[in-house]
Amino acid sequence: MAKRRRTRTVMALALGAAAVWAARDIPAQLGARARGARLARVQTSPQFSGGKFRNTVPASEVTAASMPRLAAAALTGREARRPHQPVPVLTPPPGGDAQGLHITWYGHSSALIEIEGRRVLLDPVWSERCSPSRLAGPRRLHEPPVALRELPPIDAVVISHDHYDHLDMATVQTLVDLQAARFLVPLGVGAHLERWGVPPTRIVELDWDERAKVAGVEFTATPARHFSGRGLARDETLWASWVIAGPTRKVFYSGDTGYFPGFAAIGAEHGPFDATLVQVGAYGDAWPDIHMTPEDGVATHVDVDGGLLIPVHWATFNLALHDWAEPADRVWSEAKARGVRLAVPRPGERVDVDNPPPVDGWWQQIA
Repeated sequence: MAKRRRTRTVMALALGAAAVWAARDIPAQLGARARGARLARVQTSPQFSGGKFRNTVPASEVTAASMPRLAAAALTGREARRPHQPVPVLTPPPGGDAQGLHITWYGHSSALIEIEGRRVLLDPVWSERCSPSRLAGPRRLHEPPVALRELPPIDAVVISHDHYDHLDMATVQTLVDLQAARFLVPLGVGAHLERWGVPPTRIVELDWDERAKVAGVEFTATPARHFSGRGLARDETLWASWVIAGPTRKVFYSGDTGYFPGFAAIGAEHGPFDATLVQVGAYGDAWPDIHMTPEDGVATHVDVDGGLLIPVHWATFNLALHDWAEPADRVWSEAKARGVRLAVPRPGERVDVDNPPPVDGWWQQIA
């Protein structure tokens, strides 16, 4: 009996120590609030009123009344929300000269844009979980196709907003050490980066419709319909879609967003685009205004006058109640119905925008 008690005590102490170890980074993971000159810019933004950033078209939120229904739905159909076989991950080719226009999708919304000799990294998330905790939260369904230390030289890192599946502290800290790239972020997000050790000189914060040129590429933060926050406070930082323009080629990245008329305005002002990376996954009936359905994603591509559509924000993390393969199935069907050029790469696959691979339904074979 005494031996059992000692064993249970040792196990409890070990679990407690593990929990303390796993929780030690959580305060830093929450980031920091804007202060000083950064806060002054936030407060003078046309998007900021009443202490928070606001959408041009209000977005409904998940209500407390819907939570029991969502909890019940989460307990059913769980097997369909993950692939039944390993996700095929390709090893990207070594960095070349980055000429032309190529896009490598690493999974979820992380991607590399090689545009006319420059490289732009979008929303890099390399951690095992998109969560403030190492023990809980959505876990990766496939490995990153390449280690961060094996990435080619990056000229700029673009962040769409501060949610954990788009802004990853560990990835940012590693990139700061390995790369010399500047970070382009929406208003307020720079406070998170500075707390994590990014030098202020490497942070470029933009409001909607503001522009900055880095390494010969022009970046414009454009509107989106979403929300922000890494803790209990919401909407103290801005969210954005992005226009990425080289001397002659141009890419649009939607970030996370609900569908809204602002995309047509972006197309009228900044289009046409050679390629778009558009959010098509993690949608749900309970939050229709903050994540687009695949059909909405195709409509967004058409609105901004896009050439090749590459769907993102799916396959890597289970963040909604739909089947794992559903976003790709639906975006493929809608793209065919509307005559939209589409590429659905495997994680790690490098797409030549001028000569994209045919869609082959690879995800259906493992769903």
